[in-house]
Amino acid sequence: MTFSTFWNHDLLGFTVSHLWQSTLGVLVAWLLTQALKRNQARTRYWVWMAASVKLLVPFSFFVALGEWLRPATAVPLESPQLAAAMVKMSQPLTPNFDPMIDFAGAAAGGGPVPHYGQPWPAILLAMWLCGCLFLLLRWARRWWAIRAMLHSASPMSLSMDVPVFSSSHLLEPGVFGIFRPVLLLPEKLMQRLSAPQLRSILEHEMCHIRRRDNLTAAIHMAVEAIFWFHPAVWWIEARLIEERERACDEAVLQLGNHAEVYAEGILNVCKFYTESPMVCISGVTGSDLKQRILRIMTEQVAQKLDLSRKLLLGTVALLAVSAPVVFGVLHLAEVRAQAAADRGLAGTWQGLLHRGPDQHVVLKISNSDGGAYKAVFYNIELGRGDALPVTTITLDGSTLKFSVAPIRGAYQGKVGSDGTSIAGTFSEAGSPQEQPLLLTRTTPEAEWTIPQPPPPIPSMDVNASPSLEVATIKPSTPNRPGKGFGFRGGHFMTINTNVNDLIGFAYGLHDKQIVDAPAWFGTDLFDIEGKPDVDGRPTKKQMSIMVQKLLADRFKLTFHHDKRELAVYVITVASGGPKMTKSTTGPNDPTSFQFRALGDLMVRNKTMPDFAAWLQTVLDKPVVDKTELSDRYDFELKWTPDDSQFAQFRGTGMVVPPPKDDPNAPPGLYTAIQEQIGLKMGPAKVPDDVIVIDHVERASAN
Repeated sequence: MTFSTFWNHDLLGFTVSHLWQSTLGVLVAWLLTQALKRNQARTRYWVWMAASVKLLVPFSFFVALGEWLRPATAVPLESPQLAAAMVKMSQPLTPNFDPMIDFAGAAAGGGPVPHYGQPWPAILLAMWLCGCLFLLLRWARRWWAIRAMLHSASPMSLSMDVPVFSSSHLLEPGVFGIFRPVLLLPEKLMQRLSAPQLRSILEHEMCHIRRRDNLTAAIHMAVEAIFWFHPAVWWIEARLIEERERACDEAVLQLGNHAEVYAEGILNVCKFYTESPMVCISGVTGSDLKQRILRIMTEQVAQKLDLSRKLLLGTVALLAVSAPVVFGVLHLAEVRAQAAADRGLAGTWQGLLHRGPDQHVVLKISNSDGGAYKAVFYNIELGRGDALPVTTITLDGSTLKFSVAPIRGAYQGKVGSDGTSIAGTFSEAGSPQEQPLLLTRTTPEAEWTIPQPPPPIPSMDVNASPSLEVATIKPSTPNRPGKGFGFRGGHFMTINTNVNDLIGFAYGLHDKQIVDAPAWFGTDLFDIEGKPDVDGRPTKKQMSIMVQKLLADRFKLTFHHDKRELAVYVITVASGGPKMTKSTTGPNDPTSFQFRALGDLMVRNKTMPDFAAWLQTVLDKPVVDKTELSDRYDFELKWTPDDSQFAQFRGTGMVVPPPKDDPNAPPGLYTAIQEQIGLKMGPAKVPDDVIVIDHVERASAN
C-alpha cells in the first residue's frame, strides 16, 4: 500500500475527530474533578486515568460494538432530526482537507499526468515519528540507568511485602517495576529519618504498590508517546501525579500516622535526595510540595462520596460507554453514510487498481432526469482516454453499484460517512479475482489528467480499394493473451494471428475450407501493423481487401477455388423469433465482435453473415448463415465453452477452463444461442466453398 493511499481523507478525518472527542473527554474529566475536589483523591485519580485511556479508545470502537450487538431485525432510524443529531455527536468535526492524490507517476510514454499533493502530510508524519522516538529513547535511557542502580544495590532485611534493596545513589525512596515491584531505598535513609518518619515513608511506598501506580503511570506514558503533540496529555500527567501522591498521603494519615511527623519525613527526603526521573517509578516527592504539605497539615480526612456524587459519576460513566453503543445499535453507520450519500454523488471520483502496474480509474457521476444517476468510466492506462458508458448505476442506502458492459466490469462499495470516499471491490473480464478499489471524491484542481482521445476518423470512400502501403509483420510475443483484428489511430493491426486467421478474415473462410496448406499456417503467429494508402476508416470489406493484397504481396499466396461437401454448423431462426436488438448505427459505422472472456461475447452493428463468419473463428467447423435476416444487430451471448471451441486461441496464452460443477454457470453454446438471441445452430453436411493452396511463402522481410 502506498503512503498516499494510507494517508487519505478518511484517516485525517478520523484522527482529527478522535482528538476532538478526546479533548472533550478531558474537559468533562476536569469538570468532574472540580465537583469532587472535597472528596478522596483516589476518586479524582481514576477520573483522570479514564480521560487518559479515552485517548486510546476511539468513539467509533463503541459504535462498532453496538453495530455488532445489533439484532438482525433492528430497524434504522426514521427521524431525520435525530439522525442528524447522532451524526454530529459521533463526528463533531470533519476537516476540510483535500484528499491526497497518489504520488505514483505515469509510466514513460503514456498514462496520466500525476497531480502531486502538498508535502505537509509527509512532514507531519515525520515530525510525529521523531517526537515519539525521542520520548521512547529518553525513557529507555532513564529506565536502564535505574535498572543499573538496582543491579548494584544490596538487599535489605526489612519485613515488607516486597523485596527491599539499598542503593548508594542519592535517589529518593521509590518503587521500581510494574508487575514484580521492588522497593529501592537510598543508603543512610534510616540515619536521616526518625523511626516514625521512616515508617510513614515506607507506608507511603506500600500504598503505591497496592494501588499499582507504576502500571497506570506506564499506561499513560504510552498515551504520551502516541499523542505527545497534544497539550492535554501532559496536563493529565501532572494531575495524575498530584492525585496519586495525595491519595497515598490520605492513606498514610488514615493508618494513624501523625501529620507533623509525616510532613517532616517528606521534607527530609526532599532535602537529601533527588526526585524519581520517571512517573512510572513511584516515589515520595512529586506534585506541588508547598500545597501538599499544607494539605497534610490542615486536611487530614477527605470526605467520602455521598449519594449525589456517586450518581453523578455513575451517570457520566454510563453515558460515556452506552451512548456510542446505542448509536451503533440504531444503525448509526448506515444513517451517517446515507446522510452523506443523500448530499449527492455527482462529481468526479478516482482511485487506483493495484493490479500489476497501478491503473488510474476515474468515475464521473452526474444527475439524470428523475433523480437517478448516470456516469462514465475511464481506465486511463488501458483506455487511453476513451470514456466507457456506465451501463447501470444504483445507490441503495449507502451501497453504490455500477456496471460497465463493454468490459464486463462490476463495482460494489460503501459510501463513506463523510461522503468523500467509496470503499469497495471491482471486477472485469479477464481478471480472475475482485480487486479492492477505493474511490475518493476529488476537485477540479486535483483531478488526474485524462488524455484526449484521438478525433474520430471519417469513413473511407466506399468505392476505394485500399492497400497497406507500409506494413510491419513480426513474430508475436510468446504467451501474449488474446487474438484479434482492429483499426485504431489510422492503422490496421492484428495480434497473435496465423495465416489461417488471415485467410479466414480476408475471404470469410474456416480452417477446414483451406486445402493443401502447409503445417505452419496454423502454428506461426504474427503481429501485423500497417497504414492504408487511402485516408479514412475502412469498412470490414475494405479491411478484407487490404489483407488479401497483403497475403499476395508478402506471403506470395496463390490459390484456386473448389467446391466440396463439408461438415458445418447451420444457423437458423428459432421458433420464437430473434431476440436481438436492431442496431441504430449505420452500416459504415464501427462494428464490434469482442470477447470479454472466453464464452462472453459482445456483438455490435453486425449482420447475420458477419456473425456467422466471426463465430466460425472459434468453432471447429465452418458456420453457414440460413437465417435470411438482413438487419444489423446488437446483442450479447454468454455460454460455457467446451474442448471443441477456441482451438485457434491455443498457443496465445489463453486456455479454455475445464467445465465446473456450478448450477449458476451459463449453458452450452447451442442452448445459449437459442435462449439468449433466438437463433438455432446445429450440425449439417452441405456443399461449401474451399480454396486450394497453389503456392505460399513465409512472409518477406519488413
